[in-house]
Amino acid sequence: MKKTLLLGFLLSIWFFSGYGQIPPGYYDNAQGKTGVALQAALHNIIKNHTVVTYDYLWTAFQTTDKKANGKVWDMYSDIPSGTPPYEYTFGTNQCGNYSGEGDCYNREHSWPKSWFGDASPMISDLFHLYPTDGYVNGKRSNYPYGDVSSATWTSLNGSKLGSCSDAGYSGTVFEPVDSYKGDFARGYFYMSTRYYTEDSGWPGSEATTGSQLKTWELNALLAWSNQDPVSQKEIDRNNAVYQIQNNRNPFIDHPEYAALIWDPHAGITSHVVENKLVLSPNPASDYCNLVVPGELQGKNLDILVFSLTGVPVKSVHSEKQDNVRIDLSAVPSGVYFVTITNPGNSGIYHGKITRR
Repeated sequence: MKKTLLLGFLLSIWFFSGYGQIPPGYYDNAQGKTGVALQAALHNIIKNHTVVTYDYLWTAFQTTDKKANGKVWDMYSDIPSGTPPYEYTFGTNQCGNYSGEGDCYNREHSWPKSWFGDASPMISDLFHLYPTDGYVNGKRSNYPYGDVSSATWTSLNGSKLGSCSDAGYSGTVFEPVDSYKGDFARGYFYMSTRYYTEDSGWPGSEATTGSQLKTWELNALLAWSNQDPVSQKEIDRNNAVYQIQNNRNPFIDHPEYAALIWDPHAGITSHVVENKLVLSPNPASDYCNLVVPGELQGKNLDILVFSLTGVPVKSVHSEKQDNVRIDLSAVPSGVYFVTITNPGNSGIYHGKITRR
């Protein structure tokens, strides 16, 4: 499929049902928009949020970042598939002084406050603030997020500090564990959108110009967002922050918005048949089943699977089948678009599948 046709397809999927408890009509003004127009529309939806004090964050974390066992959900120390090296109790283990990992937790500006000049309301915006181990937070400092090629330091849960391997930047970066890369990426997309045109005077950084991400950082975070899809943790946190700030992170509710805004060809359109494919199970593990729409049954079809950033990862040729089994065993975890090009016209039938 030509990329222009794929991107036309992307334009049509803005209305897919999002994650979490989205208020009815919340994203209506974003309908049908792409690129800067979509970013501006989302900015207008989520701006003017209720601002909390920096001190209130200690209380807010007890709602936004609490594990099922009641402990602090620290993404710099947690090991989702195993036992974390330490856990913190709210209030009791607040920093304070620290001399090593496991001493106390503090308030991490994932978008470093030096990048926006320590100003309000950014300094207490919960969508980029998380409770994290004080020592790891200090090691991370104000380095950008990125993929580490050679680690100079590694935390107890596997987060790394070291030289960057991402194209376009070779300085020092901090790389969290894979399970939380999407969380931090979508937090950055939020910051770029919430403070779009409100970043006058921001000092910026090696990764940002004002509130906007430089190309190398944007490319790295788009990849992270696709590799680590939205989790139940993020859905619950989005809803909890909404109850406090009265705004939401659009990139948790609609992960596809990232590609629609920052794909360089997002304005290209094509004729689209807005028919949603039935895919199951969804989320899927090693495979999913596609029900071929009735009007396409009995035809030879090409079925294509793309990442949110438009990278093809799988193609299947179907010979007059009513149901098609799509092997996903070699496809990395993430959110993907599944498309069928109708051989009778220029339209597309589409669906969205999450690979566990």
